[in-house]
Amino acid sequence: MTLPLALTQGDPSGIGPELALEAYAARDAAGLPPFFIITDAAHLMRVARSLGMNVPLEETTPAHAAEIFDRALPVVSHGYDVRGPFGRPDPEDATATIASIERAVDHVVAGEARAVVTNPIAKSVLYAAGFPHPGHTEFLGELARRRFKADARAVMMLWSQELAVVPITIHIPLAAAPKRLTKELIVETGEIVARDLKNRFGLANPRLAFAGLNPHAGEDGALGREEIETIAPALDVLRAKGIQVSGPHPADTMFHAAARAKYDVALCPTHDQALIPIKTLAFDRGVNVTLGLPFVRTSPDHGTAFDIAGKGVANPTSLIEAIKLAGRMTA
Repeated sequence: MTLPLALTQGDPSGIGPELALEAYAARDAAGLPPFFIITDAAHLMRVARSLGMNVPLEETTPAHAAEIFDRALPVVSHGYDVRGPFGRPDPEDATATIASIERAVDHVVAGEARAVVTNPIAKSVLYAAGFPHPGHTEFLGELARRRFKADARAVMMLWSQELAVVPITIHIPLAAAPKRLTKELIVETGEIVARDLKNRFGLANPRLAFAGLNPHAGEDGALGREEIETIAPALDVLRAKGIQVSGPHPADTMFHAAARAKYDVALCPTHDQALIPIKTLAFDRGVNVTLGLPFVRTSPDHGTAFDIAGKGVANPTSLIEAIKLAGRMTA
């Protein structure tokens, strides 16, 4: 029997729990592969009752999740009681949220799950509990190093049918990005993206388009020299390695339909350069994919949405797409 996917609880006060219930309810119509959620079954039952959702739950182990999936949403306990009041994140739940992520990776390491799908977390809540990582992506890289003994560097890619993007620098202040944007970082990121697009997405010769850092890609040095001194030399190295790259392109002309047809993924120096266009084109359908890991991880491309948690209006499409993509990448 096909191994199931491991879905984390995310912040239990956000929309993650209700999205998991919605995704399970849509499993047949959406053609979802089997998955189990790592959480507190009692909390998930409270969420279902509060929203009037008739979703059967069954507490189990990963070994039995796939056989249960047709009749109930399999729930694997992380060993913590969860409070999870709608819209009011409780720092007491942070330990359970972190444990859910760790357990998901452990189940993949143990051969009990084929991939990890993560529900949204609230980093500020985790920081208050001593969480030392900037975000999910960096934490998963650390877990890969610990659990798989792999020297992994995690790379964030946001994927949709319309567009795939990679921010080369991620969760850092914008003022720090130019110093962090080194030739070595660009080359390493490009190599990881090209490799995983081949191995995980089946693209024989991925086309990578790189955006410039400055307006008009620096205007030949008049508006900044990072394109000349850092980005272009890095692209020369990638070309010498046989990777198909183009750029640096002005970021403001890279994302219209005709431009998108010329590449498979856009790599941008800063976080917002990459995420603004995909969230504009595919806000409800975008999927966060972590490249560079020894396992597959996907996630919906949105946050915890505390303001609408428990109101029954959260859109499950991005989580459904994340589950489908994780299944496709591990088929």
